[in-house]
Amino acid sequence: MQELATWLEASTLATTLRSPGPLYMLVNAAHILGLSLLIGAIVPLDLRLVGIIRRPDIRVIGPFLSRAAGCGFLLVLLTGPALWSVNAVEYLDNTAFRWKMLLVALGIATIVIQHVAPGWRHAITTGRITRPTRIMAALSLLIWPSALLAGRWIGFL
Repeated sequence: MQELATWLEASTLATTLRSPGPLYMLVNAAHILGLSLLIGAIVPLDLRLVGIIRRPDIRVIGPFLSRAAGCGFLLVLLTGPALWSVNAVEYLDNTAFRWKMLLVALGIATIVIQHVAPGWRHAITTGRITRPTRIMAALSLLIWPSALLAGRWIGFL
């Protein structure tokens, strides 16, 4: 992993982002926008799936929030590695960064499991939410905000 980080930090992308100009700021802003879309869609979706929020109907709001989260995730996926490239070696030694990566991996796992399992399809077609779907949503509610918090801590450790 150290070799990958060293190579990435020496890449043209990282060098360009470290150079004077607004590019790093724009990529960072795009990352924050992606996080906003991702977390801003996942939290209400999970709250609805868990049952804390009872309305609107999951058949109406579920597909929309899922797609919005997907758009945010795509933006984060495109910008995150670019931001990491600027200080890749240093970030590998950062405990908060390592926690963030673990939590993001767990968050991705909840998304994959939720969408592969029959409960999601059942919920958005019948409006009935199964217990396993509620459990995955509760886990997601813990994981994604924790990943966001770990990401904020990176600059302070």
